[in-house]
Amino acid sequence: MAASTEVMDGGWGWMIVVASFMAQLLAYGSPQSVGVLYPEWLHAFQEGKGVTAWVGSIVAGVGLVASPVCSICVDNFGARPVTIFSGVMVAGGLMLSAFAPNVQFLIFSYGIVVGLGCGLVYASTLTITCQYFDKRRGLALGIVTTGTSVGTFIYATAQNELIVLYGLDGCLLIIGAVALNIMACAGFMRPLNMPGYYLKQKAALERSTEEQLFEKPPFQEDLKITTGSNSATPEKTLMVKELLITIDASDLATETEKKKSSFLSGLAIMKVIQKKQQSYSKYIQSMYEILQDQAMVAYCIAVFLFSLGAYPPVLFIEDVAQSQGLIEEVSFIPLVSIGAIATCVGKLVLGVLVDIRWINSLYLYAFTMFAGGMSLLLIPITKSYFGLQILSVILGFFSGNWSLTSYITTKIVGLERLSQAYGILMFFGGIGIMLGPPVVGWFFDWTQSYDYAFYFSGGCVVMGAFVFFLLTLPCWNRKDENNRRDVLYTTSCEKVASVA
Repeated sequence: MAASTEVMDGGWGWMIVVASFMAQLLAYGSPQSVGVLYPEWLHAFQEGKGVTAWVGSIVAGVGLVASPVCSICVDNFGARPVTIFSGVMVAGGLMLSAFAPNVQFLIFSYGIVVGLGCGLVYASTLTITCQYFDKRRGLALGIVTTGTSVGTFIYATAQNELIVLYGLDGCLLIIGAVALNIMACAGFMRPLNMPGYYLKQKAALERSTEEQLFEKPPFQEDLKITTGSNSATPEKTLMVKELLITIDASDLATETEKKKSSFLSGLAIMKVIQKKQQSYSKYIQSMYEILQDQAMVAYCIAVFLFSLGAYPPVLFIEDVAQSQGLIEEVSFIPLVSIGAIATCVGKLVLGVLVDIRWINSLYLYAFTMFAGGMSLLLIPITKSYFGLQILSVILGFFSGNWSLTSYITTKIVGLERLSQAYGILMFFGGIGIMLGPPVVGWFFDWTQSYDYAFYFSGGCVVMGAFVFFLLTLPCWNRKDENNRRDVLYTTSCEKVASVA
C-alpha cells in the first residue's frame, strides 16, 4: 500500500521517530558503554586484556559487517517483525551473558548475539523512518540516531550503579530485562508498504487458488449418474451446482491452453536465472568500478584506520584511569558518558559545518581525523583524571565525523552508487572496529602498559588522515564544484545512514 501524502512528514510519523529513538537507545546503550563492563570481566574471568577485548570489538563490528544481511531482512519481512526479533536477540544475549562461564561464551552471547540484534534494530528503525518522512527526513533520522549517544550516556552510569548494587550478573539480567521493551517499540511501527515476503506469499496464494479453480473436475468418479435415474444424493446435487457456477466452456478452454504451454515453463525459469546472473554480474562490475576510484579507495583506508584506532578508547579508557592509579573505581559520570555526549554534539556541529558552502567536506573530515589522532597520542602522557576527561571530550567530539561518511561518499561516487559504496565503506569500518580493541589489549599484555597501545592507535588515525588528504588532492581538483547542489538537497537516506 502506497504512502499517502497526509501521512508523510508528520502525524503518526513522529510516533515512529519516538519509537525508533527508544529502540536504538535500548539496543545500543549497553554495547556502546561496554567500557564500564570491561574491567569487571577482567576481574571475573582473569583472562588477558587482548582476549577479553574481543567481546567489545565484536559487538560493535558485527552489526556493521552484517549490515547488508540486516537490510535484506527488513526489506523482506518489514520493520516491525525484525524489531521484535531483534529485541529477543538483544535481551536474550544480555541475560545469557549473566551466566557466561568464560570469555569464549561471552564472545558468543554478548558479542555475536547482541551485536546482530543491534544491527537489525539499526536497519529497521532507519527504514521505517525513511518511509514516513520525505522533506523532514534529515531531521527525523537525526533525532532517531542520537538515541545511541543518549543511550551510551545513560547506560554507562546506570550499569556502574547496578554493578555496585547487584553485581555484574545482576546488572546484565536487569539490563536484559529492560531491553525487552524493544519489542514494545516495534508495536508502533505500522508499515506503510507491504514487505517483499508477504507480497511473494500473496502472489503464491493467488496462483494456488487459480490452479485449484482451473483444475479438471473428477467427472468420472464423483459425478457418475446412470442414464434414466431420476434422483441424486444431495451431496452430488450440490457438487453439480458448484461446477455449473464455477466452470464454463471458456474456463476449460483456458485450462487446455495452459496445459499445452506448460512445457515452456522450463524456458521461462532459465530466462529468470539468466536475468539474475546478469544483475549479479552488473553488481560486481559496479563494485569493481567503485574500487577503481582513487578517492574511494583512500576513503576506505581512512575509515579502516580511524575505526582501528579511535574505537579502543571506548572500551579501555576506564581501565586506563584505574591502571594508572588516577581513580580507584569508575566515577559516577564515567569517561564513556562524557565522550558520548561530546559525540552527540560533534555530530550536530559537523553536520552544520559541512553545509557551509566554502568548507571542503573532504578536508574537514581529514582534519577531524588528525585532531582525534592527536588526542589519542596525548593519552599516555596525561597523568590526571581531569586531563582524561578533557581528552575524552575532544576525542568524542571529533568522533562525530561518522555523521559525514554518507555525505562524503555521495561526493565521491554520486547518488546512483551510494548504496553499494556505503556498504563497502561500512565493511571496512566494521573490520577496523573488530580488530582495534584486541590489538590494543595485546599491546598491554606484551608491555604491561597502555602507552605503546595508544601510540599505535593514534598513529593509525593520524596516518589515515594524511592518506586521505593526500590521495584526494588530485581527484578533488578534477571534481566539478557545481555538482555539489545535487548532494545538499535529496530525499534519499544518504545523510543519516551512518550517523549512529
